[in-house]
Amino acid sequence: MSTSTDGESAVALDETARRFGITLEDYLLPTHGSIRILAENGEIRPVEEQGTAPGHEYPMPELEDLKDAYEALVVGRRVNDQNSALVRQGRMAVYPSSHGQEACQVAAALCLGEDDWMFPTYRDSVAVMTKGVDPVETMTLFRGDWHGGYDPTEYKVGIQCTPLTTQLLHAVGVAHAAKLRGEDTVVLAMCGDGATSEGDFHEALNFAAVFKLPVVFFVQNNQYAISVPLAHQTAAPSLAHKAVGYGMAGERVDGNDLVALLAVLRRAVRLARDGSGPLLVEAHTYRMQAHTNADDATRYRQDTEVQEWMAKDPVTRMRAYLAGQGALDDGEEERIAASAESVASALRDGLNEEVAPDPQDLFRYVFTEPTPQLREQSALLADELARTAADSSEEAAR
Repeated sequence: MSTSTDGESAVALDETARRFGITLEDYLLPTHGSIRILAENGEIRPVEEQGTAPGHEYPMPELEDLKDAYEALVVGRRVNDQNSALVRQGRMAVYPSSHGQEACQVAAALCLGEDDWMFPTYRDSVAVMTKGVDPVETMTLFRGDWHGGYDPTEYKVGIQCTPLTTQLLHAVGVAHAAKLRGEDTVVLAMCGDGATSEGDFHEALNFAAVFKLPVVFFVQNNQYAISVPLAHQTAAPSLAHKAVGYGMAGERVDGNDLVALLAVLRRAVRLARDGSGPLLVEAHTYRMQAHTNADDATRYRQDTEVQEWMAKDPVTRMRAYLAGQGALDDGEEERIAASAESVASALRDGLNEEVAPDPQDLFRYVFTEPTPQLREQSALLADELARTAADSSEEAAR
């Protein structure tokens, strides 16, 4: 492959490649296989089986960090299951479960610094929670409330985005603003495999690369865009290979290997912060449950496929590793399970509370300064509500 680019971005890429002692081509392209550190049985793979290459080495995260990540993983799994139950009870309008993808979610949040931003998708509730947003606030959107549930500026987490890929443009905008202000900010832009077929994906990556913005694009490839398998979306060798077309580095990682995810994403964030420009990380994972509660996954995939991925479960893999390291005993497991149950209980209580909507909110938050038309509509509604209340009072008095 021959790479020829000009300008600031090309200089930064060349400097990064030289820092690792490799060619620009070897820096830009992902390794030949996914980065995989932790085997399905919880043992560390031999170095020759980890998928690394010169310039793509990933040191093991600290054991204490992995213990904290495992607890977040267990909490995330419990939240996914609790939310699915709340949907069946009618307490949530819809819930896109990330059961099976929790390792991606946890690593996404834990790779960022306090001042870094995250822009999640609708399926990234566990990542939002792990970043520090209150669980009930996180799920407010799925209850059907009019707002996203939390203040994005307080947590530096964009509102979970239902339209595919629009959040990537928001992420690039924040990164551009941060660079212009001279802020030490990295932005993690999350999307799924289906989003890579959208035009906004191209625009976001192209703009970020041209302006050398500190963005890490994190693609969770869970094999299906609702019912459409990846093979019907792209002929590329991998989604990570798409990065080189924009002049940025791409990497593939086992999305059910929390150890590898933390290592790869932390390196990507560090490189973006150091001025190497944007990077793309593709995580291979699997959506164990239906797309949402409105989906019937049995219509487009076989049970045998799901069973194969159950053996790669990120929770059991990490549990086995930590137990083998002597970092997880029965007492600690009980404490973590109790912590997860406490979060689930808070979700049940919070989402069981009835919300009294204010009809005037239809007009109150459209513009900072309401238009004449909005004022007129608001007045008409207020008058109608007042007349309805008066009629009800008269009826009750009879």
